[in-house]
Amino acid sequence: MDQVRGLICILGPTASGKTALAVALAKKINGAIISADSRQVFRGMDIGTGKDLMEYHGVDYYLIDIRDAGDTYHVAHFQDDFQEALLTIQVQGKVPILCGGTGMYIQSVLQHYTFTSIPRNDNLRVSLLEKDSEALEKLFLSLPQPPTFKADISTKKRLIRAIEIASWLKSNPYEITKQQQNLDARVFGIRLSLEDRRTKITQRLEQRLEAGLIEEVQRLMDAGVAADKLKFYGLEYKYVTAFLLGEIDRQQLFVKLNTEIHRFAKRQMTYFRKMEKDGINIHWLNGHDSIAANVEKISASLNLESRL
Repeated sequence: MDQVRGLICILGPTASGKTALAVALAKKINGAIISADSRQVFRGMDIGTGKDLMEYHGVDYYLIDIRDAGDTYHVAHFQDDFQEALLTIQVQGKVPILCGGTGMYIQSVLQHYTFTSIPRNDNLRVSLLEKDSEALEKLFLSLPQPPTFKADISTKKRLIRAIEIASWLKSNPYEITKQQQNLDARVFGIRLSLEDRRTKITQRLEQRLEAGLIEEVQRLMDAGVAADKLKFYGLEYKYVTAFLLGEIDRQQLFVKLNTEIHRFAKRQMTYFRKMEKDGINIHWLNGHDSIAANVEKISASLNLESRL
């Protein structure tokens, strides 16, 4: 295969096998992996985030274990860290492979979001918290928005941030920075049937609990990470923390967490479709196929594009 140029991105919902595919591809094309996971950046949050570091088998990886648990990490931080990792990989003569399921992080670097560093407005946030999602969406749509502002309004928290950004832009219209040219990126997504996705999620949750997920969260609490902060990280950390605080029992932990992870995977797929509407071309792979088969499909696609 000809020398691969640009960036390769592998995305998909939780439990779809992204890491294993990225590692296999990296070995074939002399690649290095940049994680696009909003929680894998934190040290000590291993089982709950599915770091699976043993899967890398000598393949270089970046943006994993770069912050202490309890720290704050936002998409603007990711953009800066991504650029640094990308340059390091390119200098080494390797192929950068962006791999993860945090759609906003991926889109922010593929399309160079320029609004992520807009400051918080705590007073505005307090006033918005009292409104329901329908009222927030109506308010957001009433605000003027530049064509390059592609907000994610899939949750109440993200709606509030979108309103915060749009409100700031309304007051500071001349401080909008120009978007950079998009990266030369080839994006591949892993797609599973709903039934298989549900089965994989439930099986993986059982495995994580057996592997010591509850004990991991307890260690984080013992190390001084505040319960509110752990709950803010969501999913596994939110519900295991509630269990350790006696707010839910062991059965409720599994049922509630399993349900929420399924909902999270659905939101991920919704966001990936939004990315496509925003102009990102995702080449979808069949998640039922073997890793080797999908590596060959990606390789064939890259080889074709490299000759155009």
